[in-house]
Amino acid sequence: MYQVGINHEEDSMEHPPSLAAGGGQESIDTVRKDRKSGQTPQATRKSKLLSKFPLVNISRNLVLAYQSLGVVYGDLSTSPLYVYRSIFDGKLQDYQTPEALFGAFSLIFWTITLIPLLKYVFIVLSADDNGEGGSFALYSLLCRHAKFSLLPNQQAADEELSSYRYGYSGQSTSCIQLKRFLEKHKKSRTVLLVIVLLGACMVIGDGVLTPAMSVISSMSGIKAAAEHLTHDGVVFLSCIILVGLFALQHVGTHKVGFLFAPIVLIWLISIMIIGLYNTIIWNPKIVSALSPYYIVKFLKETGKDGWISLGGVLLSVAGTEAMYADLGHFSAFSMRITFAFVVYPCLVIQYMGQASFLSKNIDSIPNSFYSSIPDRVYWPVFVIATLAAIVGSQSIITATFSIVKQCNSLGCFPRVKIVHTSKHKGQIYVPEINWILMILTLVVAIGFQDTTLIGNAYGLACTTVMFITTFLTTLVIIFVWQRSIVFAASFLLFFWFIEGLYLSSAVIKAPQGGWVSLLLSFILLAIMLVWHYGTRKKYKYDLHNKVPLKWLLGLAPSLGIVRVPGIGLIYSELVTGIPPIFSHFVTNLPAFHNVVVFVCVKFVPVPYVSSDERFLIGRIGPRPYRMYRCIVRYGYKDAQQDGGNFEDLVVQSLAEFIQMEAVEPQLSSSESPSLDGRMAVISTSLQTNSPLIISDEDFETCSTIQSSKSVTLQSLRSSYDDGNPENRKRRVGFNLPENSGMDPDVRDELLDLVQAKEAGVAYITGHSYVKARRSSSCWKKLVIDVAYSFLRKNCRGPAVALNIPHISLIEVGMIYYV
Repeated sequence: MYQVGINHEEDSMEHPPSLAAGGGQESIDTVRKDRKSGQTPQATRKSKLLSKFPLVNISRNLVLAYQSLGVVYGDLSTSPLYVYRSIFDGKLQDYQTPEALFGAFSLIFWTITLIPLLKYVFIVLSADDNGEGGSFALYSLLCRHAKFSLLPNQQAADEELSSYRYGYSGQSTSCIQLKRFLEKHKKSRTVLLVIVLLGACMVIGDGVLTPAMSVISSMSGIKAAAEHLTHDGVVFLSCIILVGLFALQHVGTHKVGFLFAPIVLIWLISIMIIGLYNTIIWNPKIVSALSPYYIVKFLKETGKDGWISLGGVLLSVAGTEAMYADLGHFSAFSMRITFAFVVYPCLVIQYMGQASFLSKNIDSIPNSFYSSIPDRVYWPVFVIATLAAIVGSQSIITATFSIVKQCNSLGCFPRVKIVHTSKHKGQIYVPEINWILMILTLVVAIGFQDTTLIGNAYGLACTTVMFITTFLTTLVIIFVWQRSIVFAASFLLFFWFIEGLYLSSAVIKAPQGGWVSLLLSFILLAIMLVWHYGTRKKYKYDLHNKVPLKWLLGLAPSLGIVRVPGIGLIYSELVTGIPPIFSHFVTNLPAFHNVVVFVCVKFVPVPYVSSDERFLIGRIGPRPYRMYRCIVRYGYKDAQQDGGNFEDLVVQSLAEFIQMEAVEPQLSSSESPSLDGRMAVISTSLQTNSPLIISDEDFETCSTIQSSKSVTLQSLRSSYDDGNPENRKRRVGFNLPENSGMDPDVRDELLDLVQAKEAGVAYITGHSYVKARRSSSCWKKLVIDVAYSFLRKNCRGPAVALNIPHISLIEVGMIYYV
C-alpha cells in the first residue's frame, strides 16, 4: 500500500451553500438497458407487490412464521415472569386486593389488545418499506415521497429505481401545505431526523436492558430449590448465560431461529395450559375482568399510585417494537399469523390464570409467576422459562443489528462490519455491536441486580420507541398512504393518549433506574449526530472543490502525465464532477493508468437495489481520454460489493456502456465534451450477450492478450497469493471476439479496456483528516476536531468497508478544513 500525503486548506468555503433536495448535484440523464425480458419498471413493481401477497408462497411464510417465534416473540412471551410483581411494587403494595388484581389484569388485556394487536399487527406492519421495518425504514419511505431528507449524495436517477416508488403514488391534496412547510424549513427536517435517530437509539438501548431483565427474572426461580443461594449468586449465573447468548449470535438469525423456535413454542403452550388450569381451579370469575369497567374501577380506587403502576403494566408489551424492527428478517404476513393465532391467546390466558391464582393467594405477588406453577411441573417449567428468557433477549439483539445496519447505510453511524448470515437479505450479524452490547448488559446486570430498577429503564425505552413509531406512522399515513389528515390525526391522538399515559408513568420513575435508558440513548444519539454532521461537512467540501472539467480538457488525452498500464479505480463520494483527490494525486505523482474510473459507492434510501439497476456508467471527457464514471448503488439492507468479482463487474459494465454508446447517440459525449453526467443503467450480472468473450481462469491468466505487468510484479503478486490463499478468488478473463462489423473506434476502446484489466487494477482512495477551520467556533472545533476525529480513528476504514484488497490499495492523504 502506498500513501501520498497532501495538505490542502480550503480557500473559499466560508459559507458553503446548503445541499438541495438533489444533493446539490447536476441533473443526470439515464438510459436504462433492459437485459432480461423488456419489462417496464411499472411491471416490475407490480410483480414485486404481487409476490408479497401471502397466498403466492404460503409454505415460505409458514416457515418464516415458525422462525419468528424464536427471534421476534421471545421477549414478548417472557413478560409474564415479572409483570404482576412490577405492577404491585412500591406504593401499590397497599392495594394488594382481589379487586385490584382484576383491574390489573384488565389493564394488561386491553394494553396487549390495543398496542401489539391493533396498532402493530394491523396497522404499523403495513407501513413497511419493501418489506423492511423500523424507524429508519419509515424515514426512508417518507423521504422518497417528500423532500425531507438531509442525507447527501441524492440523484434524480435514484427515483427511477423499481423499489423507489413503493406504495401509493401521486400527490396528496389534503396535506400539501404541511408537506411544503416541512420541505421548506430545514429546521423541521432536522427535527424529524433527530426524532428518527432517537427512536433508533432507544431500540439499541433496549438491546442492553432486555437480556439483563429477562435472564435475571427467569433465574430467580432457582431459589426455590437452593435456598442458600444468594441474590449475588443468581446474578452470577445470569451473567454466565448472557455471555453464552451473545457468543451464539455469530451463527446467524436463520440458525438461531430454528434453534430457539421450539423453545418458545413449548413455552407458550406451557404457560397457556398453566393459565387455563389456574383460571378453572382458583377463580373463574376472572373472565369478567375482560371488561374495561375494571380499569376505571382500578384507577379510581388507586388514584395516583395506580397511574404510577402503569409502568409495570407496560412491561406486558415490552418487546413489541422488535416485531416491527425485525420485519426485514421475516415477512408481515408470517408475523401476523404467529402473533394473532399463537402468541396473543397464549399470553392472555396466562395473565388471566396468574391473576386468578393471585386473587386467592395475595401473599404470592412478589414471586407471582413461579408461585402460580403447580408443584408437579415446577422444574420442567423453570427450565423452559430460563431457556425462553434467553430467547427473549434474542429478539431485541436481532432488532439492534437491523437498526445499526440501516443507520450505517444512510450515513448516520460509524462504519462497522456487517456480516450477512443467510441468503435472506435482512438476516445480519454485527460483531462490534454484539460485543459492546454484551459488555453493557453485564454492567447493567451487575450494577443494578434488581429487576425492578432495570424494568423502569426498560419501560421508559419501550414507551419512547412506541411514541415515536406512532408519530412516524402518522406521517406515512398522510404522505405515503395518501389518507386524510382527519384519519391520520385520529390515529395519532388515539394511540398517543394511551402511550402518553404509560410514558408519563415511566418518566416519573427516571430517578429509580429510568435514567439508564436516557443516558444510553443520548450517548448513542450524540454519536449519530456527530457522525452525520462530519460526513455532510466532508461531502460539502468535496462538492464545492471539484476539479473543473476545463482543467481536465486542457491536459489533452495524455493528461499531461505518463499513462501507465492498468485500470485506476478512484473512489469518491461525488456522483458528478472530478474529485479533488484526482488533481492532488497527479500533481504529486505525475503518472496515471491508461483507464481511469471514478467510482462512487452510495446507499440509496431504499431497502435494496436489484443487480440490474446497481451500476450507473458514464463517460468523462472525450473518448480518447479513457475516463469513466461508475456509480454503484446499494440499499440499506443490501450486502455491499459483489463477492470477489467486483473488478470483473466493472469491466463488464464499462464494455457494455461503450457498446451502447456507439448505437445510442444521446449517451455520447465526444461531440459535446463539456457534458458530464450522461449515464446508463447497466446490469451487474455477467451476461452471454456481452461485447467481450468471458472465460473462467482458475487463478491463472488465460487471455491471449499479453499482460503488461513486469516479471517482477507478476512474481510478487504470485507470492502474495500463495501466502494468502483467502485472497485467491475466481478470476475472469476477457477477450475480444472476431467481429469485423464492430466499429473500429469501439474495438480500439474495448481492446484498451481488456489490456488495462490484464495489466492490473489499482484502488485509489482518500485517507482524509477532517478539521475545523481556524475561524470556526469552539463548539464546531469540539465536534469536528475531537468527537468526529475520534470516531473516524476508531471505526473501520473506507478500504475495509469497501472490501478493497490491501495489496492493490493506494491512499491519498488529505486534510479537509470544513
